[in-house]
Amino acid sequence: MNYELFIRSSSQEVDFALLKDGRLIELHKEEEGNNFNVGDIFLAKIRKTVPGLNAAFVNVGYEKDGFLHYHDLGPKITSSLKFVKGVSTGKIKDFSLKDFPLEKEIDKHGNIVDAIKSNQSILVQVVKEPISTKGPRLSSELSLAGRYIVLVPFSDRVSVSQKIESAEEKSRLKRLITSIKPKGFGVIIRTVAEGKKVAELDKDLANLMDRWTAMCKKLRRAHLPSKVLSELSRGTSLVRDMLNDDFTAIYIDDESLYLQIKDYVQQVAPHKENIVKFYDSNVPLFEKFGIERQIKTSFGKTVSGSKGSYLVIEHTEAMHVIDVNSGNRSNKQKTQEGTALEVNLLAATEVARQLRLRDMGGIIVVDFIDMTDPAHRKQLYQHLRDEMKDDRAKHKILPPSKFGLIQITRQRVRPEVFIKTREENPSVSGDGEIEAPIVLINKINDDVKRLLKKNYTKLTLNTHPFIAAFLTKGFPSVRTKWFLEHKKWVKIQPRDAYTYLEYHFYDKNGNMIK
Repeated sequence: MNYELFIRSSSQEVDFALLKDGRLIELHKEEEGNNFNVGDIFLAKIRKTVPGLNAAFVNVGYEKDGFLHYHDLGPKITSSLKFVKGVSTGKIKDFSLKDFPLEKEIDKHGNIVDAIKSNQSILVQVVKEPISTKGPRLSSELSLAGRYIVLVPFSDRVSVSQKIESAEEKSRLKRLITSIKPKGFGVIIRTVAEGKKVAELDKDLANLMDRWTAMCKKLRRAHLPSKVLSELSRGTSLVRDMLNDDFTAIYIDDESLYLQIKDYVQQVAPHKENIVKFYDSNVPLFEKFGIERQIKTSFGKTVSGSKGSYLVIEHTEAMHVIDVNSGNRSNKQKTQEGTALEVNLLAATEVARQLRLRDMGGIIVVDFIDMTDPAHRKQLYQHLRDEMKDDRAKHKILPPSKFGLIQITRQRVRPEVFIKTREENPSVSGDGEIEAPIVLINKINDDVKRLLKKNYTKLTLNTHPFIAAFLTKGFPSVRTKWFLEHKKWVKIQPRDAYTYLEYHFYDKNGNMIK
């Protein structure tokens, strides 16, 4: 597997595109002035407690108050409140916590009114960005994420990522971290720490302790509410969370951002420094590497899959629904059951990509093509799980129901990515919107491949003059590429009477091919 990260900057926002083996799998946007990113820590003020919800509304400076549930207080909330008060008043000047006595943990089944009071100052962390009409979701159980470890103040627990399978390696890492971690701090060991030496872990720990100290220094003079610790930029955090030996390139078209990312990679993985490249060309970055084309064809209500199959994605207030369709495809399977399995496996791969690409969260219901064989349903379920194992968002997948439905819940921490792919109808008499032309070209490409594989000796394509010109002009033209690939020539006939998106294929006898 090869991963490539492309970072495009403009005056108002930065776009991040992550490609796996050339396929777009993640798309992020960081807008200027977004002060409520996941991971940001605020010194905030409790507006009011609501016993009926067992939660509190907290003023973090957003137009809507943040939501803090009792279960998100963390067992050490009393210690945290005491520390914040001590630092704010100047009584606590040592931020290392080595001499700070921890308070008794709160009851995990307790009530919000017994743990916090209105108008109290509290340290909270954003765990879900503001979405729609809701304010940010907050937690007072703080964590500072590094490259190899996560630092948890007011705790002494050391835990290891479940994705590290070797019991021996888990034991080694736990032993190492226990020997170097400071008193009063817990540590979560991340998956990428597997095989790392104590010097690398110690350096990461020291960086996180420096960030903690810098944050605490701000508390004394901070007004309420204010941000006291910012999560790394989206680009840096993506590199931090995902950088591994499979990463082959990081392209950035902004020089200052390039130097920032290069600096960070030099610190955390010096041997990968040369993969960070500054892109300086008149051709836009996303155009040069075909990302713009993938964005146009990957978003929208209907998404084409391989071999003629396609997905229909519907969004409602309560859930997302994905319908799997086989389309007018040709296949080598001899039975309907075999065809259904083949289409479903291909669709499952695309579903996993779409969830990650659009950052879809909440409840997702996928209507796969019905299969009667239990072994095939089990195979589909396992395949979907395998395809989603690299998804960083927490998720749960239920086995197929007897109706062929698979239910998925996926964590949503920021607004879903929405890209408008339909365009204004350019026709004089036309109204409304039409598909983007690049989507039409992809459809024609798929149809040509399908028909030429059916051994049509002569094929004629009738289409709008603009589309005909696009397919035949330049060298090599799209039509020339078809000939080189299939060794068959496709005649293209411009038709003035056709609408922009209309096209039809005809055989050697002049009969329209359905």
